[in-house]
Amino acid sequence: MPEPSETVTERYRLRPETVVTDRGEGPAIVFAHGTLMDRTMYDPQIDALSDDYRTVAYDLRARTDQYATEYDLYDLADDLDALTDALDIDTFVLCGMSMGGFMALRFAERYPEQLAGVVLIDAIAEPHTDEEREQYRQMADQVRADGEFADHLVDVAKNQLFGATTLAENSELVEHWTERWRTYPPEGFYREMHSWLDRPDFTDELPAIDVPVLSVHGAEDVSLEPERTESMLDALPDARQELIPEAGHSSNTENPKAATAAIRSFLEDVY
Repeated sequence: MPEPSETVTERYRLRPETVVTDRGEGPAIVFAHGTLMDRTMYDPQIDALSDDYRTVAYDLRARTDQYATEYDLYDLADDLDALTDALDIDTFVLCGMSMGGFMALRFAERYPEQLAGVVLIDAIAEPHTDEEREQYRQMADQVRADGEFADHLVDVAKNQLFGATTLAENSELVEHWTERWRTYPPEGFYREMHSWLDRPDFTDELPAIDVPVLSVHGAEDVSLEPERTESMLDALPDARQELIPEAGHSSNTENPKAATAAIRSFLEDVY
């Protein structure tokens, strides 16, 4: 396991208010977003849960002034450790979507004493296939070279991040996010993609994660199909899954009622 980095912690200690939504009191749940998303993707969960829990959602590096630096998932785990230290959160449930979920597994490996549980939204422990890596690498290279998200790449991304039901019936949600993508620095997307693109298989490390884990996964996820979670669920000592109907890779935004109900039930069991 790589050693913790000391290069970015002061940024969170000095300026947590610039990257954090922090609402409610009580046991804490911290939300980490996925690629091309930001902390606002968890607004439905914060609205629903902040009456009973301290709910914290934060922007990972690609949405901050650190967007152009090279980093990996362990660096993001170190960022989160610094952030929770700055916010005086000693123990919490960590909820991560996709990239945030890849990071959450590594946070659980490096900082196990801080976690009461883990929620993985549309995330897996296995690496992407060689074909997928090459496709994503080409996409990141093109965005970087063009200096913008061209329309055809926006179309590719939205078909990866949203399920068939959302694409057909919730154009407002899709348009909200595609417009946000156009405002992101291309270099930020490039670095964000490369933070996880070549990650190794994490399955062998899973038996050491001895806190409860909930996998929340969109039934219509074509980016990471639900069956790709099976090896992860088998290897984790205490894990269960809730499939979210009518939702794809961004299941907590596409069907927030069902996803939030699953997370609430998990929090009640953990706390």
